[in-house]
Amino acid sequence: MPIPESAVLSRADTTDAGLLSPRFDDLGIRLHDGGGTLRIWSAHASSIDLLIFDSDDLDWVVETVPLSRTDGDVWSGFSRRLRPGTHYAIQVDGPAGPGNTFNRSSLLIDPYARGLVQSGSSAWRSVVVAGDFDWCGARKPLIPLDRTVIYEGHVKGMTKRHPEIPPALHGTYAGLAHPAMIEHFTALGVTSIELLPVHQFATEPRLLELGLTNYWGYNTVGFFAPHAAYATEENRRQGPGAVLREFKGMVKLLHEAGLEVILDVVYNHTSEAEIGGPRSSFRGIDNRGYYRQHADGSYIDVTGCGNSVDTATDAASRLVLDSLRYWANDVQVDGFRFDLATTLGRDREHAFTPEHPLLRAIVDDPALADVKKIAEPWDVGMGGWQTGNFGRGWLEWNDRYRDRVRNFWLSDVDYGRRATTAPVGVGGFATRLAGSSNTFSAERGPLASVNFVTAHDGFTLHDLVSYDVKHNAANGEHNRDGADTNRSFNHGAEGETDDPFILATRRRAMRNLMGTLLLSAGVPMITAGDEFGRTQHGNNNAYCHDGPLTWLPWEHAPWQADLFAHVQRLLALRAQNPALRPSRFARDDQETPSASVMDWYDEHGEMMSGARWADPTHRTLQYLATSTPEVEEPNRTLLVVHGTERSATVLLPRVDGVARYRTVWSSEDEHPSTEISSHEPGSSVELGPTSMRLFVADPA
Repeated sequence: MPIPESAVLSRADTTDAGLLSPRFDDLGIRLHDGGGTLRIWSAHASSIDLLIFDSDDLDWVVETVPLSRTDGDVWSGFSRRLRPGTHYAIQVDGPAGPGNTFNRSSLLIDPYARGLVQSGSSAWRSVVVAGDFDWCGARKPLIPLDRTVIYEGHVKGMTKRHPEIPPALHGTYAGLAHPAMIEHFTALGVTSIELLPVHQFATEPRLLELGLTNYWGYNTVGFFAPHAAYATEENRRQGPGAVLREFKGMVKLLHEAGLEVILDVVYNHTSEAEIGGPRSSFRGIDNRGYYRQHADGSYIDVTGCGNSVDTATDAASRLVLDSLRYWANDVQVDGFRFDLATTLGRDREHAFTPEHPLLRAIVDDPALADVKKIAEPWDVGMGGWQTGNFGRGWLEWNDRYRDRVRNFWLSDVDYGRRATTAPVGVGGFATRLAGSSNTFSAERGPLASVNFVTAHDGFTLHDLVSYDVKHNAANGEHNRDGADTNRSFNHGAEGETDDPFILATRRRAMRNLMGTLLLSAGVPMITAGDEFGRTQHGNNNAYCHDGPLTWLPWEHAPWQADLFAHVQRLLALRAQNPALRPSRFARDDQETPSASVMDWYDEHGEMMSGARWADPTHRTLQYLATSTPEVEEPNRTLLVVHGTERSATVLLPRVDGVARYRTVWSSEDEHPSTEISSHEPGSSVELGPTSMRLFVADPA
């Protein structure tokens, strides 16, 4: 059951210093004694007023309460009108000068508001939300990391077009928890649903002028309120309390199905954008305290979004921590993916440090002990690329994995067509396959790596094998936005084609990419729709399209059903074979529990020589993994990787203790074969161009 929020706060705040100081306790609204107390932090304000509005007319103020300044720059006031459903705002005044942007007339959001409603086109009102909910005994699944398979998707996009979901639930939290979606997730074999941002967000004025919208949601208005537009129409009419109950109901049903919920959270910047942008909360409450600035008040933008939240201040860091505590305990979510997480770890000099107080507090907080913490380990500032540097307790998106796997199966093959040989050998690919030990320390192990080949940002799996260049004209930026370096390969035609050879080669490339992802050491992440080859027609930055381009299609061609069956088979094999999902890196000098001992052979069944790792003419590799599990039966797998467009004959290695190899999956098959062939060690196997084959090794 959820930990009461008050208990969470009192347990974690054990010091009077820094972001854990008790002076930050109970910010926002706390209901008691027939009313409520509002507490707001501002170090530079000269006055703060609480405004309470009529429940029907959001422009009619029915009560104004001046807040009193207390210790620690916290302002506090009580009103008996503060009850569930009450709409309120604050007005803040303060001195002029560099860094201060007070405006007494601005109606501002409480940064801790559990509910938000929009008044007009750009104004917002905070709403008091009680948050009571009967979880009926539902508990977090607590999926072990080695068994975790992340499925990254968009709340609306996953369900908007699903024919088995009632239209009233299309694009909603309730729709995501509908039995049809749960059946899809569980049949596929994923364990953890990672949702693109669901904190209340807004569309930037620039996009509105173009007739577009912020579809992805990386433009947060409030860090405690769920995005209301993803609730059903009925619950939106009833207000933020009903929206929150629908969100919790989604979490409850997914938990009952054994599925985790991970939120993509955007604490690095807000929707207030650059100076002169919208004034909704931080900018009017304490601009100097919440945003990174130069001495003259100009913003230090390391996010590319106009502003950067200054987590070098205790107040901003504590708000992030309190938001995480709220979602992890009151709302019972299972983990967080931190957008541009490097920004959160920048100190007072704006340099990244893995020992930043906020990063360490997130890992060490008892209230967050059972949640997954995933960093996107970069931002756009100086020293922003920090893959591998986040320290214990953190998982990281591994862009090095993404790039190397794409290179091996796509751009290297493209190069090989034109130059007769690939530019590099198989060594770098093997390092990624084995868990990226050159990126993550032995202490953190392979499970620190979140492996991915695609994500919401970039080409889909289908488009990765179908387009050489981006096609983003519909975004309104003359095709200037989105990544130019995609490491993609169209295999002979740009976009749609009816050439059967090109189509077959593309399908095999998708199977190779997905096979690599799901058979690598680390935590795999699948992008929603890749399991059946969804296309965005070459748009690699579809953040501003809320329509058929980005909504998942649920009517599939036969080849798409075949691809789904391959992903399903691969995930089942990953679950069945602990050799494929080690928790630790093996050591040469001792047996390491929950590791996999990895032996590498060439196409002749001989141990790989040093020269062969780098030789671009040798791109065939046999990877034998022997598990040393602590709670499962040991097993061995042999993965054969062939990375050229010429067929090859491979001699299976002779290994002590191996009686035979059984074929359990091949990327050459259009549909996964149900026939399991058996091969003696030392026997030969024929592999077609650019293909993979997985064997289970039976003991002698």
